Amino acid sequence: MRIKIINPNTTLSMTAKIGAAARAVAGPGTEVLAVSPASGPATIEGHYDEAMACLGLLEEVRKGESEGVDAYVIACFGDPGLDAAREIARGPVLGVAEAAMRSASYLATGFSVVTTLQRTVVIAEHLVDKYGVRGQCRRVRACELPVAALEDDGAAAYQTILAECQRALAEDGCGAIVLGCAGMADLCERLQAALGVPVIDGVVAATATAEALLRAGLRTSKRGDYAPPRPKAYKGLVCPFAPG
Repeated sequence: MRIKIINPNTTLSMTAKIGAAARAVAGPGTEVLAVSPASGPATIEGHYDEAMACLGLLEEVRKGESEGVDAYVIACFGDPGLDAAREIARGPVLGVAEAAMRSASYLATGFSVVTTLQRTVVIAEHLVDKYGVRGQCRRVRACELPVAALEDDGAAAYQTILAECQRALAEDGCGAIVLGCAGMADLCERLQAALGVPVIDGVVAATATAEALLRAGLRTSKRGDYAPPRPKAYKGLVCPFAPG
């Protein structure tokens, strides 16, 4: 089987790190393709960035459908473009936030999310409600750490994230930590060893879940709102994306 991991930002060093995390958990016979779109923001840190990333992300899904890709992982914690990608993909499409939160709810009665900037907290909180895990999510916390800092100074970033995770365990009454950025994927094992509780990286959780769905012979439903987009004309910059 082939699983395409799409990092919707254009920072290739982060894409390589995300791909390594996915390959580490993929089973025998699973090919992991890790890509970034040709166009889009360097990092995704708000609603505008997410919107600007979606066309490049969807283009990678469209390409995957002609490349024999069986499933997709959207490696950004805002899960941008997730529902739209499910409309155009035959196989499963997993968002890392949804996969991480659902996985955490299997492992502890309560979890806290530790993410990057305070401005993205509301995005994660909206997803908590969308995915129906409000009863399990104790809190969404920000480190006030720009996404680019995860690439610029990994050692300092690790200490900042570790300290916030420790505060979460001390103050939130949680039993697990969800990492709120795909760019934290390489820190997961170290954090888990230091904290002594489950630490869930969405890239790993989504890759494992996608693989399990494929092994079970399950695909995205094409009935209802995940049916393929209705053919129609598009104008201007989005003309090449017109369905049908």
